[in-house]
Parts: sequence; structure tokens; C-alpha cells
Amino acid sequence: MLYLLQDLQRSWLSPMAAFANVGVQVFSNPYSPLAYTPLSRRIAANYELFYRLGKTYEKPDWGLTETQVDGQTVAVTPETALDLPFCKLIHFRRELPAERAADPRLLIVAPMSGHHATLLRDTVRALLPSHDIYITDWVDARMVSLSHGPFSLDDYVDYVRRCLQHLGSGVHVMAVCQPTVPVLAAVSLMAAHNDPCRPRSMIMMGGPIDPRCSPTQVNSLAVTKPFSWFENNLIHRVPPRYPGAGRLVYPGFLQHAGFVSMNPDRHLQSHHDFYQHLVQGDQNDAEAHRRFYDEYNAVLDMPAEFYLDTIRIVFQEYRLPLGTWEVRGEKVDPSQIRDVALFTIEGELDDISGLGQTEAAQRLCHNIPEADRRHFIAEKCGHYGIFSGRRWRETISPQITAFIREYDSDRSVPAATRAA
Repeated sequence: MLYLLQDLQRSWLSPMAAFANVGVQVFSNPYSPLAYTPLSRRIAANYELFYRLGKTYEKPDWGLTETQVDGQTVAVTPETALDLPFCKLIHFRRELPAERAADPRLLIVAPMSGHHATLLRDTVRALLPSHDIYITDWVDARMVSLSHGPFSLDDYVDYVRRCLQHLGSGVHVMAVCQPTVPVLAAVSLMAAHNDPCRPRSMIMMGGPIDPRCSPTQVNSLAVTKPFSWFENNLIHRVPPRYPGAGRLVYPGFLQHAGFVSMNPDRHLQSHHDFYQHLVQGDQNDAEAHRRFYDEYNAVLDMPAEFYLDTIRIVFQEYRLPLGTWEVRGEKVDPSQIRDVALFTIEGELDDISGLGQTEAAQRLCHNIPEADRRHFIAEKCGHYGIFSGRRWRETISPQITAFIREYDSDRSVPAATRAA
């Protein structure tokens, strides 16, 4: 019922937001005579603030049309390499000269945690010059028909394995935040079966591999509420007008409310500053606000099965670090990984996955030779800072590129493989 009421509210606000957008143009467009009245900026600012608070935010475009390779500008085209019901594997194809040597193939596993994969745009942009990049682009669950069945944490692990097998041997994998857990499970199972498509290296960034380490507000919420609370309060059915009508989901609007509630004062101040920038005619700062919130406010619904599995298996029962997790009846044992290099990255100020939660992979993957394991703590860096922003571009990204290059050539493979 809550989802239906929210959808009705959006339908009611939609024409009002459209009207407000017209008001913005009337009082700000240079071709409009009303744009030159004494109060035009303030009126336009009021209209735009209402418009942005009332509009529906669709999935943003990638906006990655070119990159620099060897000092040359090359065109980039996002293409769907693999189309699954709940995920599209996107390939950023670069128009490189035929004679140029191939770059390392990198699979970036984006989080299914409310925001679209485009949240990693800065991540992809920084790595494009030196890598052949693929990324998991998760589909909004409300757009997936019930005929495709449920989607659980086990299914997520299966999807990661399927993507790696689709790309073949010699690929590298990077998990950002939440997918560090299913990616580690997928690689563990592939190693146990000696799957030739297991990656050469895996980069784990800011994920809850062992949430018992340095618990954050997110971890505390998961353990202070009983499992039934999440089932009864956060799970709702998709309204009739969507392709996934009737599917049980954790709605995006509730996730967005949770994001905002973690720092309400900061968001309130940001909108106040945005209003002042519009009144003062500071379009650069106003445009920066628009870009950020166009991404931040665009959320997707999560399948209920996946969300509840994550709460129970990852945050409440700690099955991965305790060695009690089974996927399709098969135990997840990271100690089976021997010939996949490991790089774990954490932010010193991460308030989502605290220090030590990602580093726990080093302990669980103890059969990877010490020479093939790295750990890095990004100083003065929060959760989003480890995969976007200046520190990501200048400090973290170059280290990832160097690590992948080290283990990409046939002469530079993990120590366990060299010994064999």
C-alpha cells in the first residue's frame, strides 16, 4: 500500500513539477522579457527548487563518449555485451587502432544498493585510458516481469560467475562496496572447481566482507533490528503500472529516504546553497549541484529476496567470515583461492564500511601467496572518495592500474601459478 500511495503522489506532483519547470524558463531564459524584471532570479530560483524536489529522476546517461589513450582522443561507445533479466553487462568499446596492443580486460561489479551503476561514472572514466572495461548495470527490479522469477544473493553470485565466464580467461575483476561479498564468493567457487575463467586478480574496495570490524551506523541498524522488522517495514509490492507489477521489492524511494536521513543537515544546507547560487547568478556552482543530485536522487528498486538475504547472511549472521555460507548447497571457502592476486582498498574515514571490513579478505584468502596480496588505506578518504573524486583519480586509480598491469602479462602471473 505504501508503494502505491507514493506512486500516486508522484503522479499528482508530476504536472506541478512540469509547470514549475516552465516557470523556470519564463523567468530565466534570455529570450523571455520577464527574465529582466527585478525579481526574476528569485522567482526562477523558487520555481527550480520546487521542480527539483517534485520531479521524478530517471536513470542518468553514462555520458562517456571519448577518452585519452596514448595522448590521443578516441571515441567510446557503451554496448550491451550480455543481456540478463536483472543485469546488463555493459562494454565501453574504444575505437583503438588495430595495431595497438590490447589493454587488460577489467570487469567492474557495481553495487545493487539503491543507485544505478552510473554512480561509478568517475570510476570508469579514470580507468578507461588503460583498460578494456566491462561493468554490471543492474536493472531496476520494478521493470523486471514476475515471469523471470525471484533474484536472491545466490543469483547475484551466479550472475558474477556468468559474467566472468562470458569474458573468458585472463580477465580482472573489481568490486565496489556491497558486491565485494558476492564477488569473493563467486571467485571462491570458481577456484574450487578450477574454472579456467577465474580472474587473474581481484580488487576489493570498501565492502562489508566482515562487518564485525569497526561497525558503522549501517552495521548497527542491521543488528539492532530483528530480521522480521526488515521484512515487515521495508518490503513492498510494485504498483500495477510497471512491468514488474506484483514483485516484492525494497523500493528505491525508501532507500533514498535512508540515504538522506544519514546526513539530513548536509542535504538541507546543500539545497539552501543551491537556492542562493541561483539568486546570485552563480551558474557554475548551481550546475554542480544539479549534476550531483541528478545522480544521487536517481534510485532503483532492489529485489526483496536479494536485500533480505544480504541483511541476514552478510550483516546479521556473518556467514562469509565465519565460514558457514553456502551457495546452492556448496560451501563458500575463500581459502580455495590460490592463484588470483588480491588488492584490498579502504577509506580512512569510510562511514559505510569501516576500517578492517574489506581487509578481512586478506585473512580469508590466506592461501594466496603473500607476494600477491596488497592492502591500501586511503588517508582522509570517505566511502565515495575511494571510487570518485580527486583522491580516486590521483592516488587510488593509478595504483589499481599498476596492480592490474603487474598481473596481466603472461610473464607476471600470481606466485602460485609461477610455482606450478
